[in-house]
Amino acid sequence: MSRSVPARIGVIVPSSNTVLEPTIAAMRLPPDEVTVHCTRLRVMTIALDQRSSAQFDPVPMVSAGTLLADAGVDALTWAGTSGSWLGVDRDRMLAQLLSDNTDVPASTSTLALLDACAAIGATRVTLVTPYVGAVVDRMVTTYADQGIDVVAERHLDISDNRAFGLVTPEEIRNLVIGCPLNGAEAVIVACTNLQATSLVGELEQRLGVPVLDSIEVTVRHALAMAGVDFPAKLHS
Repeated sequence: MSRSVPARIGVIVPSSNTVLEPTIAAMRLPPDEVTVHCTRLRVMTIALDQRSSAQFDPVPMVSAGTLLADAGVDALTWAGTSGSWLGVDRDRMLAQLLSDNTDVPASTSTLALLDACAAIGATRVTLVTPYVGAVVDRMVTTYADQGIDVVAERHLDISDNRAFGLVTPEEIRNLVIGCPLNGAEAVIVACTNLQATSLVGELEQRLGVPVLDSIEVTVRHALAMAGVDFPAKLHS
């Protein structure tokens, strides 16, 4: 359905992320239907120490969200997967704080991933990430708490967020294919700074299960919050 004025999607981007914005720009989003507007929040390292966790303090998150709200956005999203290791309740609180302070519906990448799993009825998944083992272990526990069993995983053991964006699509393809399905009903690629979106169609055909790429599901979830009709596939 055509809109007289394009919907506006507000995206809070980790500062060292170099993949998210080019990937969104390459999606099949009709400019007369939707425009995407970004702001940045300082994030450099992904680990379990206090310094890393402090990057995701809700106060600067809300400040970033209010700046986007100044542009009259129709939906807000934190385009980071931090809730996958810091806890889903923390992301739910963040989404509520963003919404309460902006009067705009809000969500996060982790909440979008959980929503995507629920939509397809996936309770057994394989998990592919660039993160270090300790972060992945915490993610496995987080997903288990939400009724999602990680039956296999592969990770790159990297903590520098900027370095995530340098991982090639070929490396990601090999990582996903090299992760055994073990009866999984979906594959989660958890990171919004991995060049995985363009591989989704190919990998789904090859593996025979849905591939939930963090960037695509984040955008899809934000579009739904804004009431935008979107193509069945956002990736090429």
